[in-house]
Amino acid sequence: MTEIKITIAHPKSGKSYHKVVQADPLLGKKIHEVVTGEAIELNGFELQITGGSDNAGFPMRADVGSDQKKRALLSKGPGLRKRKKGLKKRKTIRGNTITPQTAQVNLKITKEGQETIEKALGIKKEEEDNAQEAKQETKTNPTEETAK
Repeated sequence: MTEIKITIAHPKSGKSYHKVVQADPLLGKKIHEVVTGEAIELNGFELQITGGSDNAGFPMRADVGSDQKKRALLSKGPGLRKRKKGLKKRKTIRGNTITPQTAQVNLKITKEGQETIEKALGIKKEEEDNAQEAKQETKTNPTEETAK
């Protein structure tokens, strides 16, 4: 079984989250397809595939309809940095289908579940962690005023 790194973007908060999942439920899916969260252990969520890259770092492009690497003539979009106006460049890119050679997939949340994404991924918020640490410090290290 192969594993894929996924990056989940939360459009409302502007944050992104990372997770490693088994590739089997995502194999054969294409860019812009909607995937249920159950496939990647996020019950109640719906996610849209927005892009990715293969194990050699070549980006996936939605307008290339295959699962192979190709040398395409590009003028803009993923896989090409901003160039002079009118300039076209031949670059190696990967098609829009997820394969076992895919190393990383980008997803965007389109429908949220019952719980927040942090809870679904098992991530604690930093504020809660800091508050818990402060409470523990006051219990274990009393201040000088209380000691007198």
